[in-house]
Amino acid sequence: MKTTTVLSKLEPRVGCIATAMQIIGNKWTALILRDLFDGPKRFCELERSVFKINPRTLSQRLDDLEAYGIITKQSFAEVPPRTEYKLTQKGKDLLPILQQMATWGTKYYESDCTT
Repeated sequence: MKTTTVLSKLEPRVGCIATAMQIIGNKWTALILRDLFDGPKRFCELERSVFKINPRTLSQRLDDLEAYGIITKQSFAEVPPRTEYKLTQKGKDLLPILQQMATWGTKYYESDCTT
């Protein structure tokens, strides 16, 4: 039996959406990225802004984003030591995706909360 790959206008190559979801689909990741669009942040700033995130989870998400090349981590030789996280160009390229998510959330937020 012959198998065919169905391509769509949305996904020109099979696996593109799955790859993106592997990177940004984890819980809290989009919120971490949202906050990094405002500029570099320290761990404690991200911990406060991404309300209710467990520090271990935040650390894991930051490590994952760094491994994918979405953020960079810069340590400063100060007392006390300071580490900042910031978006790479690859991370900045996610801005339109997050903006569309925000637009969708704004459009449907009230209806979802009232049901």
